[in-house]
Amino acid sequence: MHRYKPVRLILENGMVFHGQSFGAEKATSGEVVFNTAMVGYPESLTDPSYEGQILTLTYPIIGNYGVPAYSETDGVSDFFESCRIHAYGLILQDYSDEYSHWNAVKSLGDWLKEEGVPGITGIDTRLLTKVLREKGSMLGKIMYAGDDEIDFYDPETENLVAKVSCSEVIEYGQGEKKVVLIDCGAKLNIVRELVKQGVRLIRVPWDYDFNRIDYDGVMISNGPGNPDHCGITVAHIREAMKKEKPIFGICMGNQLLSKAAGANIYKLKYGHRSHNQPVQKVGSSRCYITSQNHGYAVDESQLGAEWEPWFVNMNDGTNEGIRHKTKPFYSVQFHPEATGGPTDTRFFFEEFVKMI
Repeated sequence: MHRYKPVRLILENGMVFHGQSFGAEKATSGEVVFNTAMVGYPESLTDPSYEGQILTLTYPIIGNYGVPAYSETDGVSDFFESCRIHAYGLILQDYSDEYSHWNAVKSLGDWLKEEGVPGITGIDTRLLTKVLREKGSMLGKIMYAGDDEIDFYDPETENLVAKVSCSEVIEYGQGEKKVVLIDCGAKLNIVRELVKQGVRLIRVPWDYDFNRIDYDGVMISNGPGNPDHCGITVAHIREAMKKEKPIFGICMGNQLLSKAAGANIYKLKYGHRSHNQPVQKVGSSRCYITSQNHGYAVDESQLGAEWEPWFVNMNDGTNEGIRHKTKPFYSVQFHPEATGGPTDTRFFFEEFVKMI
């Protein structure tokens, strides 16, 4: 039996949760959010969309299948969604340090320590989730006895997309069709899925003027934080629309394309973070179960007359995608690349490549 050091989670409303540390022993702060997925913690922790956030997992037992080794194929990680953990902390009810999986090489706790990320176990995650649902996502900090006091960190004050985007142009694949991926914090499975479709993929930084190069289509990736920080990206998207070549956005990409189409973005009370979000195609009875991770949504009432809502969330009625009525511009708020999560909507990648 391991003995873990006592640690506190302190919320901005004054609530304090006491638990035990199983990760890096350092103070940190960020926005406390929750995810209801049962599996997929290696993928979630390395998802750049969690930059600046302290992640609460509602499934009670976490860590039982460990963490895989880092390996690459053609410059892309085989099992993670980026090269590092982006969450600022991890909150669990019951951590399992004994793991069993054919591909595991270390425990979740050891991985967090290597990456310098705090982890707390022994927290009543049901109560914490109820608080976040009632009050909304809020700022929090992880503190140990004897630590110097730290301020609450609000990730909305920073351009998180600039922190997680690639810093230079990166190319993948050898296909004849050339696709630009605007990296706003792209999950690597977007890269894998596009390369699988046989395209030449050009991954560019969030503020790169990709319109000066030749391409057949544009993919706008997911990413963290407030999309209002990405005005320069929106300007480049509007310029790309003049070429009338296919444009497809995912998650943050849905919000940026919507801003380019005239819509406003607003912050959700506690966001959509799970592997089981039902979305309905507008004008039909077809429903898909989707993986999601976002804290903002599109106000579709502000879309231009040439645009229309494409999908709607069946839980709360929020927008889950838009499309142009006559041109090949469209986007979804959910993650068709999944990882982790259901694969119901991976066909979007096939359809996008066929379109170009």
